[in-house]
Amino acid sequence: MSSRNNYERSDSSDSRKPHKRRGCLKSLILLLILLMIIKGFFIDFFKIPTGSMEKTLLIGDYIAINKLSYKFSTPHNIPLTNIDIPHIDLFNIKKPENNDVIVFEFPGQLNEYYPPYPFNYIKRVIGKPGDTVEIKDRKVYVNKVLLPNPPGNVFNTEIIGKGKKDPKLFSLGKSWNIDNYGPIRVPKKGDKIELTRENIGCWGMLINRELERKTVSTEGSVITIGGKPVKNYTIRKDYYFVLGDNRENSMDSRYWGFVSSDSILGKALIVYWSWDPFISIFNFNNLYKSIKWDRIFKTIH
Repeated sequence: MSSRNNYERSDSSDSRKPHKRRGCLKSLILLLILLMIIKGFFIDFFKIPTGSMEKTLLIGDYIAINKLSYKFSTPHNIPLTNIDIPHIDLFNIKKPENNDVIVFEFPGQLNEYYPPYPFNYIKRVIGKPGDTVEIKDRKVYVNKVLLPNPPGNVFNTEIIGKGKKDPKLFSLGKSWNIDNYGPIRVPKKGDKIELTRENIGCWGMLINRELERKTVSTEGSVITIGGKPVKNYTIRKDYYFVLGDNRENSMDSRYWGFVSSDSILGKALIVYWSWDPFISIFNFNNLYKSIKWDRIFKTIH
């Protein structure tokens, strides 16, 4: 009798194992779905890959961004992947302010309708829609008011003098460089801009992106959109001018233009982790020593 009872107990225990495994699997699936919802609609995470925001943000910082800072929208990509999907902005909460640190979808270089593959940038908002931005000897002015440089900003090279043109910049045909740039008005929805042979190289790609097709061309002295001659164009979206805090080493609006409001993913909140990303994960001892404990949970200003 005792032997049979032991057998029955053992058999019952074995029969419960598949149920436990199914329960664990269901829990993992629910957890994954919850994580995808949170990442898709509320909080996202971003790794700092370059030094363009030093010393506000460092290479190897991992940050959290609030996707509800400015709007509530459907996900821009499939959560936990870099696969872009069509999204809809459902409603606005508020607009970005100057000095906000934002994460956004990179629009592409001057000659790119879209970048070769999707990736995100993080920069500081310097100019809102309708603002006029000007840089004079590295000093930034917004609507003629001096905007202090970010704390800890260090310059290691001499200032490039006014009038020394950098052909790589978004310059609207002007003789601008990274240290003496503008004045330039940040376009807002409804603005009517004059199109010329000198500035169409910069405005043309923005227009193509707004109309979602390559439609701008120049034929002799005539500029056409969709084959029709035009002299001006009415802006359809709000835009922002952004700079990196490391002004000497940042690919920002000076190089590729403006950030559209619908490409903004959220506002940077905190640094939740920071270490040296160049150390192999298999070199655990040195990797552990590289952790920047003083940066963990640091608020981003």
